[in-house]
Amino acid sequence: MSELGNEARRAAERVARDSYGRLVAFLAARTRDVAGAEDALAEAFASALKSWPDDGVPDNPDAWLLTVARRRQTDAVRRRYTRTAGEVHIQLMAEELEDAAAHPDAIPDRRLALMFACAHPAIEAGMRAPMILQTILGLTAIDIAAAFLIPPATMGQRLVRAKTRIKDAGIPFAIPEREDLPGRLDAVLEAIYAAYAKGWTEIGDAAADRLADEAIWLGRLVVSLLPDEPEAKGMLALMLYAEARRPARRDPDGLYVPLEQQDIALWDEPQIMAAEALLRAANRAGPTGRYQIEAAIQSAHIARRVTGQANWPTIVTLYDVLLQLTDSPVVILNRAAALAERDGPEAALTSLDTIADDKRMADYQPYWAARGHFAARAGRKDQAHEALTLAIGLSTDEAVRQYLTGQRSALQDG
Repeated sequence: MSELGNEARRAAERVARDSYGRLVAFLAARTRDVAGAEDALAEAFASALKSWPDDGVPDNPDAWLLTVARRRQTDAVRRRYTRTAGEVHIQLMAEELEDAAAHPDAIPDRRLALMFACAHPAIEAGMRAPMILQTILGLTAIDIAAAFLIPPATMGQRLVRAKTRIKDAGIPFAIPEREDLPGRLDAVLEAIYAAYAKGWTEIGDAAADRLADEAIWLGRLVVSLLPDEPEAKGMLALMLYAEARRPARRDPDGLYVPLEQQDIALWDEPQIMAAEALLRAANRAGPTGRYQIEAAIQSAHIARRVTGQANWPTIVTLYDVLLQLTDSPVVILNRAAALAERDGPEAALTSLDTIADDKRMADYQPYWAARGHFAARAGRKDQAHEALTLAIGLSTDEAVRQYLTGQRSALQDG
């Protein structure tokens, strides 16, 4: 490929990473057709990859793609609608197209409105957050399926049905009235945090880093929109606690460092202080929810920075509360890690046995990594070897894979 071709491809990839959700939100705002907006944008990207290598990358690739996608939408509407209805719709689109052309830098950020639209009560409750993740934040069905422990094919089918529902029901892309927000807020927070979790997990990937930044930015936006919602503050605090520990997650050689072995001097104090303030404000503002509890667990971990020792009894107690709220196998898994520190590895393994038959754990790497770690500490070498081998095979992060391989090798030396 020529240098111009490479430049065009890199520019298109950058726009796809940074602006996909924003462009889909803008395109879908008028038509209320998310799938149609995605199709139009896909055609625009195809046109870009064909013309940019010859004509050069435009000064504003986002505006160029938006203009081309708008034309594709107009063509699609012209084919779909009756002559009378189509003329009205096409005229509206033409006006927006002209406005976009006149102000190429003024692509409005309508993501928050679209997020609340995707959380509309007419959408199946379990699909609201996945819809937001795909439509606004650009995650693939495979990524979303992994986040929700659902088979990718099943998630893909459900997403298609949800988009059809938005189109058929004519759900408006508008921030709902204040009294309607509580019923939609959970899905918005769930999507933002799932996006952050993906960005947090995939260390060393620049796109994942940007996704984590984007999630924090959206979290701040929701808090500014709903300053009296304690769970919004709790979720933002949770993300900031995690972000504060980011510099300590790898050693100078890039190797994975578990939480309990991290150098606390590397934790980011300003972000910790901001998280602490948000958590205090959340706790004063109202009932304690999932994100407040999870943030409180992170706060208990961070307390090691002051006392020099982790407070595992408090952390286990907080996980007990969180488990009552969520009944989640992932919470049982995370609680087991704290239980291992308080009561020993056999207690942790007994706890993991309660979810051993849960099909969602079969391919869940953290489950096998934890089981291998606890079994090794308990002296069950054969079980540890088997679990660690499964965890290594399921790992997508090379640094984590090396860490687990080292643990498995240590079984033979011990």
